[in-house]
Amino acid sequence: MIDVTAPRPQQVLKSVYGYDTFRPSQEDVVLRVLDGRHCLVLMPTGGGKSLCYQLPALLRDGTGIVVSPLISLMQDQVDALKQLGVRAEFLNSSLRRPEQRRVEQALCAGRLDLLYVAPERLLTDSFLSLLDEARIALFAIDEAHCISQWGHDFRPEYLQLAEVRGRWPEVPCIAATATADEPTRREILKRLRIPADGLFVTGFDRPNIRYSVVLKNNPKKQLLQFIREQHLGDAGIVYCMSRRKVEETAAFLTDEGFDAVPYHAGLSSHDRQANQDRFLLEEGVIVVATVAFGMGIDKPNVRFVAHLDVPKNLEAYYQETGRAGRDGLEADAWMTYSMADVVMMRKIIESAGAGEQHLWAQQHKLNAMFGYCETATCRRQVLLTYFGEDHAGGCGNCDNCLRPVETWDGTVAAQKVMSCIYRTGQRFGAAHLVDVLLGNETDKIQRFRHDRLPTFGVGAELDKREWRSVIRQLVAANLLRVDVTGYGALRLTNACKPVLKGEREVFFRKDPTPVKKKRKRAVDAAHPETPADKVLFEALRLLRLDLAHAQGVPPYVVFNDNTLLAMVQHRPQSLQEFSRLSGVGEVKLERYGAAFLEVILEHS
Repeated sequence: MIDVTAPRPQQVLKSVYGYDTFRPSQEDVVLRVLDGRHCLVLMPTGGGKSLCYQLPALLRDGTGIVVSPLISLMQDQVDALKQLGVRAEFLNSSLRRPEQRRVEQALCAGRLDLLYVAPERLLTDSFLSLLDEARIALFAIDEAHCISQWGHDFRPEYLQLAEVRGRWPEVPCIAATATADEPTRREILKRLRIPADGLFVTGFDRPNIRYSVVLKNNPKKQLLQFIREQHLGDAGIVYCMSRRKVEETAAFLTDEGFDAVPYHAGLSSHDRQANQDRFLLEEGVIVVATVAFGMGIDKPNVRFVAHLDVPKNLEAYYQETGRAGRDGLEADAWMTYSMADVVMMRKIIESAGAGEQHLWAQQHKLNAMFGYCETATCRRQVLLTYFGEDHAGGCGNCDNCLRPVETWDGTVAAQKVMSCIYRTGQRFGAAHLVDVLLGNETDKIQRFRHDRLPTFGVGAELDKREWRSVIRQLVAANLLRVDVTGYGALRLTNACKPVLKGEREVFFRKDPTPVKKKRKRAVDAAHPETPADKVLFEALRLLRLDLAHAQGVPPYVVFNDNTLLAMVQHRPQSLQEFSRLSGVGEVKLERYGAAFLEVILEHS
């Protein structure tokens, strides 16, 4: 049990977590919650949101109640806290009744620092009655964007959390999320009755992540090349839109010699849990998944996140890519896309049966996602601007900055496409329009007599691939829209009028030719190892894996890669020196210090 008798937050930060300093805004949030006030915290994935409610729960009288949306991930979070000596438990349907009673008794007796629950359980009469008997230190609502209908992962049961706030108004409430645009923030603040001065936004930039987008051209082979050239042996996540594609891609990677497992809602709960456990407990496993996987994943050494299909919005993209590189070391966010992805996603949005306002919001978000894919400028700048954060561009760590994209004046080309769409009645898709522009004598053109149109054959200056690129970028710029009810027919928008009148210029990006560029693995790039350093690092990793397996916990909850690298760099010669390493708190020093020090001394 941790002794937290009237300590200062700084002391607990060091003694429990092993860190000397807070990250930006963490201390301000902690002090506000300790003062009994409410707040909304927006920090990037891996930015330290959890500490903002965990540390005050250790210092305040009672138990911190943490609302987490996925019960399958609570075990991982609780395991990590127990490694720090924190009295943490979870309460969900995975526990047998005797275990549930044990946790409930510990809660009522005041023997818990933190208790994780799903929103569905929190809202039951039986659990609310249980809380009436307990002393509550705080309420923490993780993934708080689920509260807002403007958010990308709205969950109706989250709306009722405001009722819980009203039942215990004197208990501080901290809502935390990594992804919330301005409308989402306003709704969270309003529903949870958090004052405006309780909003903390530390910034969305993840400078260690490299963003890259490529046009689809046999995406599975493109993925294979990406992994082989840049992430051989690394842990990663691959997102696909459909369950069938998840299964096919996982099988493909397995056949190519990778340790890959599928994860989607169609699998049994046993298989999902087994595959997730392999990803968390082993090294170098690749999970191929639908969006059913990932929320709350704390594995810090995920070196890449790949998307084989376009996400529905930038919030989802940001959250999913944020699961890479949580340890601060180099990581990749890599995506393939095509206009067919956007057409499919628009169909999904329009078939959801949502209200007109919500439908408009989702379409707007999809347009922003498509614009990100097509931008010729710094991708990080586009991404951060979407979340209301200024960035000068030129980040030096996205594909457009590393290999600047050429642009060209496509005003005339845009006018030709728009005229062709208008003269063909706004009833046809991109393939037919390109045939008209190129003057191809197809059966379809003959049948509709489009060879008699003034736009027939006026586009000989570009080839088929280039005209498709023009159309794709016009859709991304909202100058054209795809009618998903009319077999992908392209239609003009009101925004195209100034272009047709010659009052607005249009510039297009030239699709870059793929360049093979091998990149160093993250550990190599983060620490210039000598052969002796590399031997020591692998020995420390092996010890960490053995200790983790003996306890049935993920290796990173023993020590993360950053702490292992610090061991290699500083090579402590005593337990006192070992205790000064970042990430070594009092409990971990007592549990593991001697074992790791022995390995270090053997290699000195």
